[in-house]
Amino acid sequence: MAQLDIDIINFLRDNPQSSSPEIHKGISKGSYATVKRAIAILLANGQLQATGQRRATRYQISSVNQVLGQIDISAYFQREIDEREIQEGFNFQLINEVLMNVSIFTEEEITQLQRLQEEFRSNVAHMSEAAYSKEMERLAIDLSWKSSQIEGNTYSLLETERLLKDKETAAGKPKDDATMLLNHKEALNFIIENPDYVVPLTIALIEDIHSILIKNLQVERNIRQRRVGISGTNYRPLDNEHQIREALEDMCRLINLKENIFEKSLLALVLLSYIQAFNDGNKRTARIVGNAILIANQHCPISFRTIDSVEYKKAMLVFYEQNNISVFKKIFIEQFRFAVKTYF
Repeated sequence: MAQLDIDIINFLRDNPQSSSPEIHKGISKGSYATVKRAIAILLANGQLQATGQRRATRYQISSVNQVLGQIDISAYFQREIDEREIQEGFNFQLINEVLMNVSIFTEEEITQLQRLQEEFRSNVAHMSEAAYSKEMERLAIDLSWKSSQIEGNTYSLLETERLLKDKETAAGKPKDDATMLLNHKEALNFIIENPDYVVPLTIALIEDIHSILIKNLQVERNIRQRRVGISGTNYRPLDNEHQIREALEDMCRLINLKENIFEKSLLALVLLSYIQAFNDGNKRTARIVGNAILIANQHCPISFRTIDSVEYKKAMLVFYEQNNISVFKKIFIEQFRFAVKTYF
């Protein structure tokens, strides 16, 4: 995408329902005629939507672009929380009207992921059962560590390995940190032993996985019945139990209808976090369910080992606030590549 196109989209992201003269003045680049031509091309490509006619025409980002358009994450987070223009409440159209009708990955990205998946299958086919189990255990340790670290767990990777392999707790660490890690390993073992458990995906199965992850952590089980807040954002998740359940049902229907396995997994990762169905443990549950979908379909699971925790959280905040999946999608692709190249 040309820089002028990006500038137009970024301007409209902050100034929806702007006229072409307002866009030209706002971006301060090129002639008015050049900007008009760029707007016309973006309209034809489905990147923008227009309302009104002639001088009354106003432009805004299309729902497709809102989900998949590129975002400069550094520039985005230069603004403080209260300065960012966001969708503060849950978007009821996102699952059934937008994500249901869009392909998350480009053809190039799908080709890239499929090649990596073929490499994984070829490698696994030449591995003994013992060697495969050893690599899966290594990945499970890394995933348990990173998934817990993202949530503030203080164990190092080496301490996590000692805990999960030898049941040796780290001195001076909170008991809950060890419990969180052990729960991750138990949830992963459950998925590996029951690979078809999330096919098809249902609310009850999601609740089962959540229950394993929050065991002995003084976290309420099942769908929450009170409001929750999310640090670092003004996005407010649903606070009505019936609406939360309906959103989960819509999410399960969407994921079950999608054919591409990578799309299924990515949607589980972001939507379970976005819906925030539980009082705590939502992102942990999302990472396990996303991996369960990959494992159920003989795809390489993801450990997220090399992703910086802050960058992970920023990618989620962009989805919460803008319903834009592009930043998290990049993380997903990078981490899938890392998993294939590192473990198998």
